[in-house]
Amino acid sequence: MTRNWSKYIWIAAFAVLVAFAIPWFLWDDATVVAGLPVWLWWHVGWMALASVTFYAFTRGAWDRGVDAEVIRRG
Repeated sequence: MTRNWSKYIWIAAFAVLVAFAIPWFLWDDATVVAGLPVWLWWHVGWMALASVTFYAFTRGAWDRGVDAEVIRRG
């Protein structure tokens, strides 16, 4: 995959994470699952997804914005 396509995919991934971080569509929902409101479960799941996405970002694309040579040299 070219560098530009990879950049656009990461931008889209983080835009989706930001766009759905607040579940506006669940604000009037009073449904409770396992003792907690559904909107809270949404946040728990969303934070897990955000963690996995950021982990993947650090494994693949992190070096683009960070000068790895300077960090290695100290």
